Amino acid sequence: MTGENLLGVPETRLADEPEVAARIQDADGHHDTLGAIAADHPQSSLVWALLSDSAYVQGDRIASYAFARVGYHRGLDSLRKSGWKGQGPVPWSHEPNRGVLRSLYALRRAAAAIGEEDEVSRLSAFLRDADPTAAGHIEAMTAGALPPTEAIVIRGQD
Repeated sequence: MTGENLLGVPETRLADEPEVAARIQDADGHHDTLGAIAADHPQSSLVWALLSDSAYVQGDRIASYAFARVGYHRGLDSLRKSGWKGQGPVPWSHEPNRGVLRSLYALRRAAAAIGEEDEVSRLSAFLRDADPTAAGHIEAMTAGALPPTEAIVIRGQD
């Protein structure tokens, strides 16, 4: 597979959010600070994705799902405003697109955590169709941030 767009549908490229990006960098992952950024910039799917990641790491799967759901819908709004017609590439290589892609990924992860298998399948297809490399990039970015499940050992009496 060459990675070429064979459908002829143009790529969607979202606008930069320099103020949001600067504040996110200054927040250094602090959940309450990310919440304040979301309150000031509710249209930013990236900040909602980061809030979802933060809640997920803290073990709050429902909050993670809710934050990701908001990021997903805000991302759809942004995509549509940028000319997206419900299909076509949303390349990870264009950094402003990463918020919506991370929201899709976070929503898929949270949906899996609460047993929403139909949603997981639908979101997996959506993410793959948007950019087949996005999930791999996100997993590489977050590999050290999320607690590994294999590190949790529960031992019973023998």
